[in-house]
Amino acid sequence: MKQILIFLITLSFLGANALLEKIDRNLQPVSSESYKKLTNIEPNGSKKTFLLYQVKKGKDKMVSLFLEPESEKGRSTLRRGDNMWLYIPNVGKPIRIASMQSVVGGVFNNSDIMRLDFSAEYKVTGQKENSSTYTLTLKAKNDSVAYDKLIMTVDKKSLTPTKVVCYASTGMLIKTLTYKNIKKFAPGIVRPAVVETVSPFYKGYKSIMVYGKITPKSFANEVFTLDNISKVGTLRR
Repeated sequence: MKQILIFLITLSFLGANALLEKIDRNLQPVSSESYKKLTNIEPNGSKKTFLLYQVKKGKDKMVSLFLEPESEKGRSTLRRGDNMWLYIPNVGKPIRIASMQSVVGGVFNNSDIMRLDFSAEYKVTGQKENSSTYTLTLKAKNDSVAYDKLIMTVDKKSLTPTKVVCYASTGMLIKTLTYKNIKKFAPGIVRPAVVETVSPFYKGYKSIMVYGKITPKSFANEVFTLDNISKVGTLRR
């Protein structure tokens, strides 16, 4: 009986992890380019906005290019798995950056801005459901991931997140991400166009990410190297 129970639990989690991979594919193709606008809103109502062009390949590679504001134009970032770098044109040499830092300030950190597939960083350790949603408990696969645990609420109809609550290994709440405004970007890509985040560490602050375009597109592996971090702009055609 005990062996049967263990088998059924294992089978259930295999299904839940397959569900997480499906959620990833609904959010973004395996290989694609996208444009997103990031806005940081301060307690006094002042705003700062950034426009980024991003290219993703597989589960572990992403490059980004700042298009706006003028003061940030030409900066680029590279992510390969847990490793991240920032390139600043007048510095010339890529700088290592950490997942919990932020190249734009505000509530979004580098891990949020350069989000890889959830299934690349997390495994499902719990699943509940009701008539309209799934609730997945996700545990980080290693201690280099920005958040130790996520509680993800998923809309059953679109199989995309509506909310992701992020926790540290101590159980402390770090931030909450809310996904809104489901939109069709391309055939097979129907997902929330807006992600908002707040954090108890940034009282009164809010950051908003708006996707303007997501397009399936293939890229060579050489794109995602330090040698090419300064050439991300050449990918925009």
